[in-house]
Amino acid sequence: MFHAWFPSVISRRPKYGYTHLSAGELLRDERKNPDSQYGELIEKYIKDGKIVPVEITISLLRREMDQTMAANAQKNKFLIDGFPRNQDNLQGWNKTMDGKADVSFVLFFDCNNEICIERCLERGKSSGRSDDNRESLEKRIQTYLQSTKPIIDLYEEMGKVKKIDASKSVDEVFDEVVKIFDKEG
Repeated sequence: MFHAWFPSVISRRPKYGYTHLSAGELLRDERKNPDSQYGELIEKYIKDGKIVPVEITISLLRREMDQTMAANAQKNKFLIDGFPRNQDNLQGWNKTMDGKADVSFVLFFDCNNEICIERCLERGKSSGRSDDNRESLEKRIQTYLQSTKPIIDLYEEMGKVKKIDASKSVDEVFDEVVKIFDKEG
């Protein structure tokens, strides 16, 4: 978990050329859409701190990627925030995006659980997010440990993980992110 504006700021820097796509933001937007067939299902998964079914998340990511590239063919680099979160997500991504998208690297914002909880509770004072409460956050941490951490470990074995100590100040963390993008670009 980390402050969501890091990827947004990076993606706005023209020298990097990334379009930021937040899986969570896409899911929350879809949940609010009154015409969505998935809205209620997404709400239940998010509130319970569970991972939304891969087919839904990938369809939203793919739609955004396709729309972005249709508007500007040169916008073909994406910073995907919050995905994949489990083995099912990874398999779905590989099946759907094989030959269409390559994972250059994974940014891993490493931070202890209590700092994450405190930061999210603070964010919850203004975010309006239904999952910014201690109970949901503790469930999300358990889901992370059981489902997401093994995916990070897998990417680490492939030499693709760029780890950042996210317990530092916002400015220090941001500086580390910029260094990685300056190198990996």
